[in-house]
Amino acid sequence: MPSLALVKTGVISAMILTSAMMMNDARALTVYTAGPGSLAKSLAVGFEKQTGIHVNIFQATTGKVMARLEAEQANPQADVLISASWDTAEDLQQRGWLLPYQSANASHVPPQFRSDSYVAQGISALGIVWNTQSNAPEPKAWQDLTAPAFKDKVTMPDPALSGATIDLLTGLQNAEGEKAWQLFEQLKANGMVISGPNAQAVTPVLQGAKAAVFGAVDYVTYNNIAQGESVKVIFPANGTVVAPRPMMILKSSQHADEAKRFIDYVLSDAGQEQVAKAWLMPARTDIRAQRPLFTDIKLLPDTHDGSSDRAAVLKRFATLFGQ
Repeated sequence: MPSLALVKTGVISAMILTSAMMMNDARALTVYTAGPGSLAKSLAVGFEKQTGIHVNIFQATTGKVMARLEAEQANPQADVLISASWDTAEDLQQRGWLLPYQSANASHVPPQFRSDSYVAQGISALGIVWNTQSNAPEPKAWQDLTAPAFKDKVTMPDPALSGATIDLLTGLQNAEGEKAWQLFEQLKANGMVISGPNAQAVTPVLQGAKAAVFGAVDYVTYNNIAQGESVKVIFPANGTVVAPRPMMILKSSQHADEAKRFIDYVLSDAGQEQVAKAWLMPARTDIRAQRPLFTDIKLLPDTHDGSSDRAAVLKRFATLFGQ
């Protein structure tokens, strides 16, 4: 039978362990992020290794992340939000949901990719993903996908689920006005299919069932190419948009100090190198990338007027495609 001293020692040890676990849970961060999931996990592991702070991750499409954030307003869970659309941050800032914070590590982030309350984690661009083994010719411009050679062979991510895709639609409308909507009508007439989030749109092109994706997020395909897939990323000659992925701290966070440290980590050398490994453009210009940078791509004029345009474009597009 164990002695009283051993029993007391065991009880005290258990209390210390439980207390330490509670303290660790109390410091744990909750990050809501719109893919890539592998990047979120690597950043969480690196941050915990450096700080001892655990990171709980919820990863989904921008649409699903925002829906969950809205649904939890009576009992907020997220500390940090990483979106695939800059409009998300602008909208939440206007609603007063964000905690102002400027990381010292953001000094090498271009001004257009940071503000007082949010900063880019990394940057992607939107392009055409073309199956090089398809019978369809290599497209050079968005309009090429309306040609007979691409009849019933084009997919597109659903802008209601992909923040980056709605950025492209808005960019095209702002740059070309009604000509952009004529393009969308021609794409519909040519059999373009709206295929859910980005990965769902790209999969049939990887498999050869379709020839091209209109408005695919580039970093996913760069990763596919690295794995040996027969696809190519094409940035149209008439211009495209970049999609900076804003990071922000929710004002409702109970772990503001830890959240600030997480932002600092993502913008550190180690964090930005992880971003580059995910085939994104690093937010910091002094970190080497594995792929073309926004300075290498022809961009549509930046004439975006705010999140109200986003809602109007989304509604009109859904009406056009009967969604």
